[in-house]
Parts: sequence; C-alpha cells; structure tokens
Amino acid sequence: MAAGPRKRGRTSAAAQAAGLCGQWLQRTWQERRLLLQEPRYTLLVAACLCLAEVGITFWVIHRVAYTEIDWKAYMAQVEGVINGTYDYTQLQGDTGPLVYPAGFVYIFMGLYYATGRGTDIFMAQNIFAVLYLATLLLVFLIYHQTCKVPPFVFFFMCCASYRVHSIFVLRLFNDPVAMALLFLSINLLLAQRWGWGCCCFSLAVSVKMNVLLFAPGLLFLLLTQFGFRGALPKLGICAVLQVVLGLPFLMENPVGYLSRSFDLGRQFLFRWTVNWRFLPEALFLNRVFHLALLAAHLTLLFLFALCRWHRTGESILSLLKDPSKRKVPPQPLTPNQIVSTLFTSNFIGICFSRSLHYQFYVWYFHTLPYLLWATPARWLTHLLRLLVLGLIELSWNTYPSTSCSSAALHLCHAVILLQLWLGPQPFPKSNQHSKKAH
Repeated sequence: MAAGPRKRGRTSAAAQAAGLCGQWLQRTWQERRLLLQEPRYTLLVAACLCLAEVGITFWVIHRVAYTEIDWKAYMAQVEGVINGTYDYTQLQGDTGPLVYPAGFVYIFMGLYYATGRGTDIFMAQNIFAVLYLATLLLVFLIYHQTCKVPPFVFFFMCCASYRVHSIFVLRLFNDPVAMALLFLSINLLLAQRWGWGCCCFSLAVSVKMNVLLFAPGLLFLLLTQFGFRGALPKLGICAVLQVVLGLPFLMENPVGYLSRSFDLGRQFLFRWTVNWRFLPEALFLNRVFHLALLAAHLTLLFLFALCRWHRTGESILSLLKDPSKRKVPPQPLTPNQIVSTLFTSNFIGICFSRSLHYQFYVWYFHTLPYLLWATPARWLTHLLRLLVLGLIELSWNTYPSTSCSSAALHLCHAVILLQLWLGPQPFPKSNQHSKKAH
C-alpha cells in the first residue's frame, strides 16, 4: 500500500525535473543568438568550448607529428643541475646555454622525472595538454569577471588557432608554463588577493622573463591601490621569491646566474623573427634600433599611464601618497581596470619587441579578444575586429615569415593600439571636483 504513493512521488519528482530541463532547453534555444552575443553567457559557452578542446587537443597529439625544437635542450639543462652543477655558465643544452631563471629549472626538473628523464614525449604532450586546458579555464574566468567580450569570439581564441595548439602540445616550450602562472596571478588579483597574486606573478617571471612586460601595469595598480609605502611589501614578495628560488645558483656564481637568466640585452637571430622581416638584417641587429624601440616602449607606457590609466585630475605623483591622504579618494579597482591595465601594458611591450619568435605568440594571444572588444571604438565593427584577429593568426602561421606577413602584423598591432587609445576609458575621470564646485 505504501509502495504505491512512494512510487508515484518518485515519478512526479522525475517528471518535474524533466519538465524544468525541457523549459531550460527551450529557453536556451529561444535565446541561442544571445548565447553568442551576451557576455553573461561566457561560462556556458566556455564550458562547451573546453569540452570541444579536450577532443581537439588530444586529436592533435595522436594525429600530428611532434616536432623537436627545445625539449631535449631543456632536459639536458636541468639534468646538469640534477648532477650537481649550480654554475649557470656551465649549464648547456643542444640549442645553447641555460638562459631562464630558477623557476624554470625546478618546474622542468619535475617534468624530467615525470617523463622518464625526458624520454617519454607522449607523457610530456599529455601534461602540456592538461596545462593548455587549465590555461583556457583561467582565461575564461578572467573574461567572465570582466563581462566585456561576446562569447562567439572565444571560438577564435581556442578551437581555431593551429599555432597555439602547436606551441603547447607539439613543441613543448616553456612559454605556456609562464603564461599559465601569469593568468593564475591575474585571477588572484581580481579576487583581491594581492599578496598571492604578486607571488604567482614572480613565479611566472622565474620561468620566463617575458612576464615582466606586465610589470609596469602591475606597478601602476599597486600604487593606485596602496600608495608607495603600501606597495612595498607586495613588491618585496616578488623580490624575495626570486632570491629564494635562485639561492642555490646565487651562492655558486651570482654574476653568472644574473647575467644568464636575466639577460635583457640578448641578441636574437634574424632568421626566426616574425615581426621585423621587412627590415635589413644589419638594421635588425643594430643597437641604436634596439634603443629606439625601448624609448618608444617607455614613452607609450608613460602616455597610457598619464592619460588613460590615471584619471583622478591630480598629478600622477599622487600615486605615491597613501590613498587616504589623496585629494580624490581612490575607488576600489574594478575587474576591467585591473585587466585592461595589465593586458595593455603587455601589448605595448609586444608591439615594440626587438624580435618575436613563433612560440612568443602565447605571450598575448589569449589577451587579444579583450584588447579588441573591451574598449571598442565606433569605427571598429565586429567584422573588422575579426579581420584583425584573422590577419594576426595568418601572420603567425606564415613560416618562414615574409615582409608582407611582418608588415601585416604591425598594421594589426597599430589598429589595436589606436582603438585602445581612442576607445572608452577604463579609468573614467573623477567628477569629485565638479561635485564640490556645484
């Protein structure tokens, strides 16, 4: 007798759940256009794309031939450390000396053991596939919090890029490791975990120095949020972590470690350049040209900091003051202000790099949708922005690079810079003075 009502209750609950599911599917189908256009659906679209990426990434591993470039050199370099060599000037690989900081050594030492002393390439590819999916997840979490980019763009950010899949799972470079840590750092900053965010940022720098391109933006955010005295402990975290990681090598040969792992003047080979192919090789190698690029880089950073990021009406030197002592009390930083500052800082550095090699694409690939869609100028339509993305992808997939591919890349970079300068302000001007006057 009791079984009958219980059974009917279970059936009723199942029918109710099925009805709710049906309603959700019907509403989703009715709003299918909004799914691709409204940023509030970012996580739903991201989940679908991540599932698709699982299949795509592992298909690439099984169907496309692995290409050896730097992996054996990485393994030889960390094997030297395992064997007891802590002098950076004595650590070599097939492609040359070890030129990455200590964090790289520890992470790739772990990969050395996980892949049978670097011999199990298939295992290494699977590890990097997981790293790729984790990176996508971190990037999607950033885009979800900024809520600026229409979800249809994310297809071009992940599934459609051959070069990025190649960098992760067919080449096994260290650049993806550094960028994964960088995106983790940004997520921590968005969660207002400034200390942990700076710690992860420093860890990313310890894998590869390209992460320092984000450093001017991070410094600006720290000064805005905490002032000079408040920012010092956060900067101290970055510095102390570098010392702790590099301590075994600093104790052995401090000059050798610093000169090798943080060599800002290292010369690049013209044959690998993606962005300066249209220049004569003599000019590409000229130190005056390098200094001119550095001057342009620093000038543009200063202009963005002065005119785009700092909008309180006070002198930019007011950032050095304690926030409570400023004439215009600072407002809490929004996710878009944090992400816009960091991504723009990195992009300016990319535009004026002395050379970009093919693996460097991941330095800014996942930031491009934000840079193009977050502060859109009226003249830059969806179609034009997609065209810019397509031309950038084509330029990075042209091997060897040509004068036309390099020129197209610079043209696309110029379009993005122009719309970043002319688009809506991520830091709106304070109306504090006008309110007081009124």
